[in-house]
Amino acid sequence: MSSCVTSAFETAQATYHSAILDILSLETEIKIKVANPEAVRRRLRYLGYRVHARRIFESNTVLDTTDLRLRNGGEVLRLRRAGHKNTVTYKGPSRPGRHKCREEVETTVASGDALERILKHLGCEESFRYEKYRTEYARDSERGIVTVDETPVGNYLEIEGSPNWIDETARELGFSPADYITKSYSALYLEYCHERGITPSNMVFSKRTGERLTTRTK
Repeated sequence: MSSCVTSAFETAQATYHSAILDILSLETEIKIKVANPEAVRRRLRYLGYRVHARRIFESNTVLDTTDLRLRNGGEVLRLRRAGHKNTVTYKGPSRPGRHKCREEVETTVASGDALERILKHLGCEESFRYEKYRTEYARDSERGIVTVDETPVGNYLEIEGSPNWIDETARELGFSPADYITKSYSALYLEYCHERGITPSNMVFSKRTGERLTTRTK
């Protein structure tokens, strides 16, 4: 990366971190692997949850510098395309604990393609891409979200809210802290590939019909 681009990126990054101090938002969440997502949906309805955001296909692009400065620092810069909505998200390093807790700042943009080109001019490039179908559930008067994610490497619940709310919600759904997963989808994908002898690339469906990964052995 040229010194000019490096300087521009460092300036932008410093400005971004300064902005985080002003609009600090902490994301606290856990994942739980589920064998039967339909059973989980029925349980959510029984507990009074309603669909907060209908099932939608997401394409997520993780961007980084050529020397993987963000990944090596435990940070994430992600561009998500879901329907007509484009969202750019910064995530800071995770804090230790049984819940995944980290700084998160995000905003919507009019054009995901335009933003991706801008970031590439600043020295970022695509480092990983992953797809999933997501349905969000919420319960009246509660500040927390439960999502059902259908991914190429399995189905997962994500429970996001305060630590106590996460624990109580997981318990209501029949899970315990022993079921909690704090790994990212990129880490889960690498594990999936390693266990099956698949050469890692991107975590994408073999077709846009929700089919799982096509096995490609080393």
